[in-house]
Amino acid sequence: MDYGDISMDFLKIVLTAALFVAAPTWAGDLTGPQNNAVRSAEQYLSMAGFSRNGLIDQLSSDAGDGYEISDATVAVDSLNIDWNQEAVKSAKQYLSMMGFSCKGLINQLSSSAGDKYTVDQATYGAKQAGGC
Repeated sequence: MDYGDISMDFLKIVLTAALFVAAPTWAGDLTGPQNNAVRSAEQYLSMAGFSRNGLIDQLSSDAGDGYEISDATVAVDSLNIDWNQEAVKSAKQYLSMMGFSCKGLINQLSSSAGDKYTVDQATYGAKQAGGC
């Protein structure tokens, strides 16, 4: 028996298991509330830019849609969203309303009291929107 074959088979099994565990939830696997949260998320994203955390907060907030945090999280994570592009959208929305310094715009986009993008996403968004 060739050890290369054994290790390659083992590697295939490990990779398959890892991919299965890390795979996103497919729409067919979502519960009713999760599917509804997906629809709500898509509606929000069609109107404005959202960070991942901002969108989950909007969906799960009592002032928002009131979904369970776990349902909102599964719903958002089931979507294929380019968070950098969402940051650009948000940055453009801010710049259309008022002036911001580069640092101020990045802070607004990345603040826990603001849009809740990562600093990298906020920086990308501010630069691509022409704020820096």
